[in-house]
Amino acid sequence: MKFLDEAKIYVRSGDGGAGAVSFRREKFIEMGGPDGGDGGNGGDVWVEAVDALNTLIDYRYQQHFKVRTAGHGMGRLRAGANSEDIVLKVPTGTEVYEADNETLIADLAKLGDRVRIARGGNGGFGNHHFKSATNRAPRHANPGIEGEERWIWLRLKLIADAGLLGLPNAGKSTLLAAVSAAKPKIADYPFTTLHPQLGVVKAGGNSFVLADIPGLIEGANEGVGLGTRFLGHVERCAVLLHLIDVTGDDPVKAYRVIRKELKDYGPELEGKPEIIAFNKIDAISDKELEKKLADFKKRLKKTPILISGATQKNVDDTMKRLLTVIQADRKAARKQEDQGVELEDWHP
Repeated sequence: MKFLDEAKIYVRSGDGGAGAVSFRREKFIEMGGPDGGDGGNGGDVWVEAVDALNTLIDYRYQQHFKVRTAGHGMGRLRAGANSEDIVLKVPTGTEVYEADNETLIADLAKLGDRVRIARGGNGGFGNHHFKSATNRAPRHANPGIEGEERWIWLRLKLIADAGLLGLPNAGKSTLLAAVSAAKPKIADYPFTTLHPQLGVVKAGGNSFVLADIPGLIEGANEGVGLGTRFLGHVERCAVLLHLIDVTGDDPVKAYRVIRKELKDYGPELEGKPEIIAFNKIDAISDKELEKKLADFKKRLKKTPILISGATQKNVDDTMKRLLTVIQADRKAARKQEDQGVELEDWHP
């Protein structure tokens, strides 16, 4: 299945049915009076987060969604049928934006979240609504109200607990394959990962979701390489694992490149907890490793952990450190939700 994380679609809710102009016609009943029925109500357009979806590929092949017009009223006080709603099913974590792709309408971050993005029109009144003591035979009825139409953007942000960041060929896909059942493409050239990959990691008797984000390069915020398009998928992560290829010429420069791109992207990522790891330590000598580690500590005042995705050295300990941060974040989120429930239930 092709991964698609952004789609622009057109939606139109249903028009309301028109009211009817009718009069009662029965044998032996003179001047039966108005009996025109009301028109039906037009259906709404909803967007709902559902399970078992992880891409917006369905909206690549169909971009227009229109609810049919509701039924018109008829004689004998028969109301028109309401038109059925349209429910657009999207993966959990999808955001809905206005046509400008900047104004957020809704964030469907939880399973079952739904939002109405186009309200259907009400049906018109039949002429029986307009009879009065001075107007016993009204000959007019209301037309149905038109539905709403709009263009919207759907933007998927994957629900992951931890995110893998780093320059191309830093070993992110190798690490993800080593700690989970995911099978990302692995090769000895850059940009082998062209879209985000998810894997479930088991550590310390618990599990969490790890996202492998395609490699960033210098100038990504200006559209160089794959750009920063995929960084939105780690906005919901509790912690970032920053992988640095220790076999590179300058690990400090590699670190600063990624941090600059995070800063340019926005505060959503820049302030997230981060764990720095020197990867591929099995590919260089101990003397060279010590030299690069000392240089890194001296220039950045940070101490990276040393791992090897290929040999899985120190990988388990790294996953446990990620889990510790994730569990703390989950606990804080539950506490915040509990406090919110108490405030909602409280009454003076």
